[in-house]
Amino acid sequence: MQMRSPFLFTLLVSLAGGTLIAQEATVKTLRSTGLAGDPAKELTMIAVEYPPGGSSPIHRHDAQAVVYVVEGTIVMQAKGAAPVTLRPGDTWYEGPDDIHVVSRNASAEAKARYVVFLVKAKGAPIVIPVR
Repeated sequence: MQMRSPFLFTLLVSLAGGTLIAQEATVKTLRSTGLAGDPAKELTMIAVEYPPGGSSPIHRHDAQAVVYVVEGTIVMQAKGAAPVTLRPGDTWYEGPDDIHVVSRNASAEAKARYVVFLVKAKGAPIVIPVR
């Protein structure tokens, strides 16, 4: 069978259970509040969910961030450091100058979920894409 439409080909591969590109994470802000003692900063808590095989593009946070894994297995890596595999109950720290080069679900079959606590400048974006 000859495929005349790239869209149709992509749809058929997806329906067959394959994937051509990794799905990105779903990110939900759970809470954001001023940081006591420093009116220029805020504490933000987000929930991140990766579908099976999901990942995030390379990025950074102009913040101090602590990850806590709730479900599944994720792989994290900051530029210049070795990748780390995290499971439920594990934590990971990312500093304001770190570039997050790997952030992905380690499983192609199960979703993964984690929460992130960030201390950042009030009103600053949560994620800054890096090219």
